[in-house]
Amino acid sequence: MNEPTNLPEGTVLELVVADPGDELGDEERAELHTALAQGLAELRTGGGIDADELLSELRARG
Repeated sequence: MNEPTNLPEGTVLELVVADPGDELGDEERAELHTALAQGLAELRTGGGIDADELLSELRARG
């Protein structure tokens, strides 16, 4: 959030990156990992689409 504070000038703060993680349940996470493995296997056998081609197609859709 970008909200003003009332801290005095020169106050030293320690910033910590908070990683809330995701909201996937065990079943959803397993489905995600399965889909990722299938996609990687497809890429290794020559499937998939070139990134530049994909970006061109997405841009053309506007």
